[in-house]
Amino acid sequence: MNLTQQLINGLVLGHAYALVAIGWTVLLGVARLVNFAHGQMYMLGAFVSWYTISRLGLPYVVAIPIAMLAGVIVGYIMQRVLLQLTLKQDLVSIMIVTLGFGYVIHGCAALFFGSTGQILETPLSLQDIYIGDLWFTYQDIAIIITAILFFIALKYVIDRTRIGRLTRMVAEDPQLAQLAGINVKRVYLAVFAFEGAAVALAAALVAPRTPILTSMGFEEVIMTFVVVVLGGIGSVLGSYVAGLALGLFTALFGALVSPAYTTAAAFAVLIAVLVLRPGGLAANPGGR
Repeated sequence: MNLTQQLINGLVLGHAYALVAIGWTVLLGVARLVNFAHGQMYMLGAFVSWYTISRLGLPYVVAIPIAMLAGVIVGYIMQRVLLQLTLKQDLVSIMIVTLGFGYVIHGCAALFFGSTGQILETPLSLQDIYIGDLWFTYQDIAIIITAILFFIALKYVIDRTRIGRLTRMVAEDPQLAQLAGINVKRVYLAVFAFEGAAVALAAALVAPRTPILTSMGFEEVIMTFVVVVLGGIGSVLGSYVAGLALGLFTALFGALVSPAYTTAAAFAVLIAVLVLRPGGLAANPGGR
């Protein structure tokens, strides 16, 4: 086993996990709810990217914003349907409805794109880089750079801008924020639209590394859940660190033990971390 190669694989995989999870991190941090259609939205973004390039003949740089637009539309429609449940904080109904949305997206994607797996090839994924025995692609570099820039920008927006202050107020107390004159409905709609755009961006960047299947959403939502919980609910920095750590762990575990047990091992790590640090990796052991 080439340890350096596995570390590179883990670095790329970790940034991919973090990028896929970022929309869910913001959703949990602001709306205090889980979207179980997140994986299917990822799958849809991947298929839209593939269709735009392979069937419409448009360049990759155009396919990415088109996929993001599709994600925004799906996220907006979903929250319009869920709005009253969100305002009531009816979490059980929200989980059921988002799970149903996931199956609807899955069925529509299978009907429109077909159930056959596809390969998304981009100008970046076709360019290999060799450094001695080490191998990676320009697509891998794009994933890492985009993830880092995305997290830096999001951290700045949440901590330093008026939009960030409004979203934090809604996250802390929606009723009080509404009494303060904040349009809570608009904030919720914006957060769901952002989640859709973020997961579609992740799909357009990460999907070239794997076959695109209509069934791919389940594994994505599982790994997203692990990253978000490990990082601490709603913590942007925590999600980045957790995604990176999970990617390195998965790559090394798959090489040293077996790729078949990586998901089980990831949940074992999740259980261990939550026992030792219930707030996740971002928690402050000494208090708030």
